[in-house]
Amino acid sequence: MKRLLFLALAGLSASALAQTPGDGVFQRFDKNADGKVTTEELPNPQAFERYDLDQNGAITLAEYNQVSGKTAPTTPATPGPSGGMASQIENLIKTVDKNADGRITKEEAGDAPWFARVDQNADGVIDATELETVRKMAARGGGGGSGGGRGMPANGPTITPEEVAEVTSGPEVLKPGDVGIGRLIEDLSGTTLDGQSGSLGDFKDHKGLVILMTSATCPVSKRYIPSVAKLEKELAAQDMALLLVNPFASETVEEIKAQLAEAGITAAYVHDKEKKLTAALGARTTTEVFLLDAKRTLVYRGAFDDQYGVNYNLDVPRHRYLHDAIAALLKAQTPAIEATAAPGCELDLGDAPTLAASPVTYHRDVARILQQNCVQCHREEGIAPFALDDIAEVTDRAKVIKRVVTEGTMPPWFAVLEPGAETNPWANDCSLSVRDKTDLIAWIDSKDRPLGDPAEAPAPRVYPEEWSIGTPDLIVPLSRAYDIKADGFMPYAFDVVQTELTEDRWVKAYEILPSERDVVHHVIVQVYEKGETATTRDEGTGGYWALYVPGNGAHEYPEGFARKIPAGAKISFQIHYTPSGMAKQERLRLGLVFAKEAPQYEVKTVGVAHRGIAILPGAERHVETKTQRVPFDMPVTSFMPHMHVRGAGFKYEVTFPDGKTETLLDIPRYDFNWQLRYDYKQPRLIPRGSTMKITAIFNNSASNRANPDPTKLVKWGSQTVDEMMLGYLEYFLPVAASAEVAAK
Repeated sequence: MKRLLFLALAGLSASALAQTPGDGVFQRFDKNADGKVTTEELPNPQAFERYDLDQNGAITLAEYNQVSGKTAPTTPATPGPSGGMASQIENLIKTVDKNADGRITKEEAGDAPWFARVDQNADGVIDATELETVRKMAARGGGGGSGGGRGMPANGPTITPEEVAEVTSGPEVLKPGDVGIGRLIEDLSGTTLDGQSGSLGDFKDHKGLVILMTSATCPVSKRYIPSVAKLEKELAAQDMALLLVNPFASETVEEIKAQLAEAGITAAYVHDKEKKLTAALGARTTTEVFLLDAKRTLVYRGAFDDQYGVNYNLDVPRHRYLHDAIAALLKAQTPAIEATAAPGCELDLGDAPTLAASPVTYHRDVARILQQNCVQCHREEGIAPFALDDIAEVTDRAKVIKRVVTEGTMPPWFAVLEPGAETNPWANDCSLSVRDKTDLIAWIDSKDRPLGDPAEAPAPRVYPEEWSIGTPDLIVPLSRAYDIKADGFMPYAFDVVQTELTEDRWVKAYEILPSERDVVHHVIVQVYEKGETATTRDEGTGGYWALYVPGNGAHEYPEGFARKIPAGAKISFQIHYTPSGMAKQERLRLGLVFAKEAPQYEVKTVGVAHRGIAILPGAERHVETKTQRVPFDMPVTSFMPHMHVRGAGFKYEVTFPDGKTETLLDIPRYDFNWQLRYDYKQPRLIPRGSTMKITAIFNNSASNRANPDPTKLVKWGSQTVDEMMLGYLEYFLPVAASAEVAAK
């Protein structure tokens, strides 16, 4: 009922403005006639600041009249937590309440259709109590539920850069392909401290091998020695092997043996004075670890954990990178984090020997490249249309592979780095590394496409039969199965499910699992508070609670982070079905894994939306922009742009309070088929008072082969033949502070 009240008053906003005498100047600037003037319509910042009294990024006719002296000056309403909406509601009440007695009668409302919806007790008068209910709803942002809020929240708790750094500190996550993850480590040989000669192949009877760089003098290495002693015992119990490698020729055998004896370490130890093994691994620091499976495939490399660094010490580690990778290896799964930087003393490999390059073969190189980057989808029972885990399948589609790799459509990743960028900010960058791309194309272009030694083939991966997040604590299926046509076009489906939750729960992982993957293009999930009405009205403009796109339908939040699902919640699913050539029935499910305790931070999503887009017929490069103020310190963790088939490019930019502008995400070649998230390695704190700008490029010409009608003036709409311009941002807030704000 409260949601209906708020929507009724929101409807009152439009009708009351329609009843207010217009002004030619205001109407001239209000190009899309939506009753407000945005920064796109009035780009002069000084003029906009003057008229935007409530600082919400939009000028209403009431604000224009007040500043221009068109009506008697009144004291502006103090914006509540939702800023502009609360102020607009207050102004509208004053407009309709002609005798200013704090009540609205039918006569004052002019028999408007919204009157009966707001008049809860049907006594013919909207009294002070009913108006106060609406004011409270506006102050909370309109009853936005738990879907991340409907529109940009107007305030939030202060969070400092130091706090963000504290919760996200640790070694940098690296792009796996750039550091050799998934590739074969050569069968290198060496001599241990006790004079035994051997090679990495000697460990093939174990389930895996941990190679750990170490030193008897590096301070960080020395702090890790007790952890290494514990690791040795743990690995032995798991049928895993351990090899320690010391690359410092300046250290003596005596001090090395003294260190090992004191810690009780008996593992094989190579004093790699000539740095042959060190250089072959490409080791960078004295604490770096390398995890190999039984086939010598590099599964993980990087930090042992995040307990120690050059200038920090923690009582206990917060992230056990190596242990987590070992657990995944023993399940034949891919580690959640496959590569990080490693703290320690840097290694100089300038005088180290180099290995001679070997010809690229299928078993040693190509099969591993495909397994690491493609086979998760391109396998039997996978979501891709064909498999790539067999030589016959790869040979049949070699030219297709070359084309999609060369043009950059596979693996799907469309963000570009800013010129001069020193690091890659994206944690989930799945594009091919330069080495992988070069080797793959070289093999395809070779005359004989050599197979190589089958013994060098990678071990097969094991993929979940059903849920990748483990057995969910709650499974929410669609309310019914949907009939999918064999061909043609299908409008978006909108399904609402009432949960039976009796208490609020925190969700640390979710997964959206289609029953027929080949017909589900994408899914947007919203969560509504008990009593709210689930509606398609928002069209995702207020963010999303969960998301599905092919290859990206599950998400697990870091320790201490979670999303909230309230007691009695409704869950809505907006589903884009695409016929696949065969008539089917589809009924997808949402699986949720609950956190055992309340998290420290709540994850939210907000959408910056431009509903006033108007894309000209035949335009090959139509540009639209939307700006929105950031009303509180927002630690952003990821982005997801959303357009339809005319979308050609998308960019997020921010202008900070000091006037400096920075590009956050640039996608010069948008692809509707891949609605990707772009996850930061480290959150970016966007300070209060910044301005977020999204820019979209649309191709509405005949050169766009996906364009359903180049002669159409295209505006906002939910169907694929229409368009959208949405810039989603995911962020987090401290749970306690977030609850305090919501209660105000």
